[in-house]
Amino acid sequence: MLYLDNAATTPVRPEVLQAMLPYLTDRFGNPSSHHTVGERAAATLRDARERVAAVFGMRTGDVIFTSGGTEANNLAIKGIAIAASSAHPGRAHVVTSPIEHESVLESCRYLERIHGFEVTRVAVDAGGRIDPAVVAASITEQTALVTVGYANNEVGTVQDAAALASIASAARVPLHLDAVQAAGWLPLSGTGADALSIAGHKIGAPQGTGVLAVRGRIPLEPLLHGGGQERDRRSGTENVAGAVAIATALELAERDRIDAATRVAGHRDAFIAAVLALVPSARLTGDPVHRLPGTASFTFAGISGEAVLLELERRGVISSSGSACAAGSDEPSHVLLAMGIAPEIAQTAVRFTFGHGFAGDSEPIARAVADAVAAVRSRG
Repeated sequence: MLYLDNAATTPVRPEVLQAMLPYLTDRFGNPSSHHTVGERAAATLRDARERVAAVFGMRTGDVIFTSGGTEANNLAIKGIAIAASSAHPGRAHVVTSPIEHESVLESCRYLERIHGFEVTRVAVDAGGRIDPAVVAASITEQTALVTVGYANNEVGTVQDAAALASIASAARVPLHLDAVQAAGWLPLSGTGADALSIAGHKIGAPQGTGVLAVRGRIPLEPLLHGGGQERDRRSGTENVAGAVAIATALELAERDRIDAATRVAGHRDAFIAAVLALVPSARLTGDPVHRLPGTASFTFAGISGEAVLLELERRGVISSSGSACAAGSDEPSHVLLAMGIAPEIAQTAVRFTFGHGFAGDSEPIARAVADAVAAVRSRG
């Protein structure tokens, strides 16, 4: 089996499992307990926080451990926006885009429904890129937050984070980057963002681990209340093993990032070229230049994308039709629709996402795609 759905989740790296295992067995202390066992757990948690902060290029106190990318995005968007609105009544406007992950879109809808926020969803071009000038024009004196995905989870399009950060900074509006898909492929330090979200299971840590880093000067309203852990920003007993896991995975991903991105991008480009040559109906989605090194996504007009997925699995290739969070939905991808792709074409989408360690031959995979498409088409 060849697993090409790494945007959905990745296997736990052996080094990560080894690093976290002691904290699932004999080193089981609660970091809030005031005894030797608890204090040892607290020291481990501090160390993990320092390691994550170093990769982010932020302060140790900026790091909040969460249960994953969805929680991190919810906390960033709701927490920053509500805190800003509370401190400055009337500051109830958020800028985002229509191609964001469901956790971003639903958080913005929550702010609209429950707190009366106005949300501006700036249009994207045919490749899924946001024009920073349009974002600049959308910011008003009432804007509490700009929140966008550093890289899109379905088509892999990468945004101009530096330009967005410059615009937001000039307007004195916090910028949150959903970096869940970017981690391990793109630099996390030096983006200029005020808040960054990542998920551990995209970089070789277990599912259920995540980080939100928010610069200390940015007020943040907590979503979870209780014992005041994470400097009163996220109550609940901390997952020490998870913190060790995501810190270890993040360090390993950053260590290998440049080499992995260069190597995998070469395989991706060869795969894209082969699929486009072998399958006349194939159309690449997402920006052809500004895309994640491991992402190649296509539409195949006239056939079912889900049927292609089944044929590919019979041939030993595991891929997906888009976001795992929307799996099973009959609705066409909101990302593809926002990029101007017709609904009937959007429903033919198939996404291939290579892992950081991929080093195989992309030609046989492209031939499997061609065979799968031909098999589906032959059935009418």
